[in-house]
Amino acid sequence: MSTIDIESVKNYLLELQNTICSALEEVDGGKGFQEDSWQREEGGGGRTRVLAEGNVFEQAGINFSHVYGNNLPPSATAHRPDLAGRSFQAMGVSLVIHPNNPYVPTSHANVRFFIAEKDGEKPIWWFGGGFDLTPYYLHVEDAIHWHQTARAACAPFGNDVYHKYKQWCDEYFYLKHRQETRGVGGLFFDDLNEWGFDKSFDFMKSVGSHYIDAYRPIVQRRKDITYGERERDFQLYRRGRYVEFNLVFDRGTLFGLQSGGRTESILMSLPPLVKWRYNWQPEPGSEEAKLNEYLQPIDWLNYPVNPDPA
Repeated sequence: MSTIDIESVKNYLLELQNTICSALEEVDGGKGFQEDSWQREEGGGGRTRVLAEGNVFEQAGINFSHVYGNNLPPSATAHRPDLAGRSFQAMGVSLVIHPNNPYVPTSHANVRFFIAEKDGEKPIWWFGGGFDLTPYYLHVEDAIHWHQTARAACAPFGNDVYHKYKQWCDEYFYLKHRQETRGVGGLFFDDLNEWGFDKSFDFMKSVGSHYIDAYRPIVQRRKDITYGERERDFQLYRRGRYVEFNLVFDRGTLFGLQSGGRTESILMSLPPLVKWRYNWQPEPGSEEAKLNEYLQPIDWLNYPVNPDPA
């Protein structure tokens, strides 16, 4: 049985934050990320980095956190009563990127490790994470590339791994009250420990390290497409769906707030500008209406490939 190595996980997560920030700064070409280190009164802290009002990214937040304490919040123990009465450590990197250009999708990624311990008993631990893509004007080749990269991250770990975690992503990032997926999906996994520590850690690293390979080419292809007020208005309207999911359904947001995490860092995932409209519907046959065709689980690896004009 492999040995749990918390320090190696922490070192990887810190380096992952550095790597992703450097890559996005290069694409943006602007003033770069601002760093804000913080401490949690109950134990632990983090390193938040935010790029605001950039050339390409309206807001990009990349957060590392490592929090610990003697008691878990209700969101953690509600479905896992075996965690009650245990001390815990939770660490991870979480990021959300909101671009300026409506033709560049919003993206999210998260990788994390959790361990709960009690004297005289075996520790309870697991890895979780994933990444997903939220386009406003979808280019099919982007969704295909995104899922091809997701499959590449999973391939060394078994033929069924991508399909399992792709389906979980489709189911998790689903707005029940809207009856639509948040975007075109990707990967989502949680409670991963059945492979043992070393292999589970390797899988988390593979997912984290494939994120920038999945996202950067899409940004580079779409960031210079001309857009106007109509496209920007639709982007702000669709961002409302992103806010709805994060505040109503997202378990990470709930855990962070209930565990006494730093509110500014937890809510950095929200876009700086957003619109809601009462019962608004896009014009039938419009480019905006086409998005609805893709807000459902789709087998992107076998989707018909038609070259995009842009």
